[in-house]
Amino acid sequence: MSFEGLELSILGPAFIAGLMILATHVPLGQEVLKRGIIFIDLAIAQIAGLGVIAAYRFGWETHGWQVQLVALSSALIAALILGWLEKRYQQFQEALIGITFVLASTASILLLADNPHGGESLKDLLVGQILWITWDQLLPTALVTGFILIIWFSFRQRLNHLGFYLLFALAVTSSVQLIGVYLVFASLIIPALGSVGHRNVLLTGYVIGVLGYGLGLIASSLLDLPSGAIIVWSIAIIALLVKFVIKNDHKIA
Repeated sequence: MSFEGLELSILGPAFIAGLMILATHVPLGQEVLKRGIIFIDLAIAQIAGLGVIAAYRFGWETHGWQVQLVALSSALIAALILGWLEKRYQQFQEALIGITFVLASTASILLLADNPHGGESLKDLLVGQILWITWDQLLPTALVTGFILIIWFSFRQRLNHLGFYLLFALAVTSSVQLIGVYLVFASLIIPALGSVGHRNVLLTGYVIGVLGYGLGLIASSLLDLPSGAIIVWSIAIIALLVKFVIKNDHKIA
């Protein structure tokens, strides 16, 4: 165990990024749970990542506008297709989402097959590199977060299936490049599940997410373990405590 990694310059941007991602992903995740389309985020996140990998193949800069445009376009196209599939083949929706995820995942592997650093790139896409986030990267994320929150809390009741998918695609595209596919999924689904049955589900979801990110980042720094994986486990443990221990104590009281 080492305390050297507990530096505000490293943990600060990572934690703020986590807060901004949670701001949009908690309410969107609760909506995903309500609609019963649990794996949509995995599919869209993976397709956005596939767009990033495809952009790399063209030699574009990692954080250049071309890469962002390709990633967003890929996710929006996926949202349009999944929205159409939901209307036309609702009974097979989860299966079709799963197939979409598998196709996008294997396409990423094929694109990286001749890249000597392909394995590392694929790992970064899945697990993320949240500790490498800088303060400069937070401004675009803050703008996207603000836009999504305004649309969601002002026009949520007017959003049809397509509108929700498009807004969801924008949120996931912004986050997957910062924190990776696994942590995006955890941020969406685990707080949503942990908050079910509580009086204020939105607040409970935020509490689960914030504690999960905070404790996960600290544990990752102290134990020198991959931050993304530790945060996923931290969110899951907090969600279990909130779901069963705290709720049961409240019932006994």
